[in-house]
Amino acid sequence: MSSLTLEFAGTVRADRRGPVDDLPDAAGLTAWARAHAADLGVDAGFTASEEAWRQTVRLRQAVRALLARAVAPEPPSRADAADLPAFGEALALVNATALAAPTAPQLSWDGEPVLTMASATGADEPARLRARLATAAVEFLAGPDRALLRTCQAPRCVLYFVKEHPRQEWCSTACGNRARAARHYREHKK
Repeated sequence: MSSLTLEFAGTVRADRRGPVDDLPDAAGLTAWARAHAADLGVDAGFTASEEAWRQTVRLRQAVRALLARAVAPEPPSRADAADLPAFGEALALVNATALAAPTAPQLSWDGEPVLTMASATGADEPARLRARLATAAVEFLAGPDRALLRTCQAPRCVLYFVKEHPRQEWCSTACGNRARAARHYREHKK
């Protein structure tokens, strides 16, 4: 589940112009949720309300606070480190959100048995979306990939990533190139 957690946390990122929030409003959450509908267990026609957007952004900040704690003593993402909730508050919110719409394993059998997760009846779609995001974060942070979680230290990058090989220092090749170019510039500027 690391990819869903990191994609959700990565809705706060940076580009050449500066910080970018892929969830700036309810329309942004609607577009992002529709693009990830299968992973989130929501309909492709999902539409977020203002309240659902506010609660989802609050959850994102809590997840980012837990990611910041997981990379310590490394520095957290520079995107929003000053705006994150306290660790205890973030942990409580993620756990409570995961409980809000419990899921249960279900077996589907169309040729081969496949394990799926079904949401409990009665939970509204925004609660299921947030519960899925919170559950993915819990699974990631309690799993083996947490030990490989890093903050990209390339100039202007604010993303978290899972270190896939021992020499990996950045989240992407582009960030590695940017970091090497910045280091070269600093060394030859003098």
